[in-house]
Amino acid sequence: MDPAPASAPLATERLVLRPVRTRDLAAVTRLWTDPEVRRHLGGPVVESVIRIRRQRIVGAPGFHAVERTADGTVLGLVTVERAARKGETEVSYQFLPEHWGAGYAREAVAAAIERALTEVPSVVAVTQEANGRSRRLLEAVGMVHAESFVEWDAHQVLYRRRRDA
Repeated sequence: MDPAPASAPLATERLVLRPVRTRDLAAVTRLWTDPEVRRHLGGPVVESVIRIRRQRIVGAPGFHAVERTADGTVLGLVTVERAARKGETEVSYQFLPEHWGAGYAREAVAAAIERALTEVPSVVAVTQEANGRSRRLLEAVGMVHAESFVEWDAHQVLYRRRRDA
């Protein structure tokens, strides 16, 4: 049986990860502009960049709105980018602060990684060394610290999970 395409909706116990729709743009724009969300991501995105991103994200491959199935609320965004970092698939994520601490990010990121690993041998994720919440999430979904480096004037940590791990 062939694996599901990366853009096909992915259901978990409480969530569905699906392509971004026009109606999601308000929540996605909040992700790009919220100072708490962007604390370890270089700060809020400027308006000119937001306008461009809004035009490109709807239906774009690899970008998944994370929707709570109970009420249809968009909680965040999970991105799975093929051949992003030195040829490896990279997962990244942002969730609105009012949904932090409920396990939604862990559930969504774990599902995205599991799906990706049916198609590629490894998945990586990068977070700032100072972002303890993100580091704990990545470790909780089975990712392992692979290297540390400085990028964007900040200490970064790369995590990796291999299919055979």
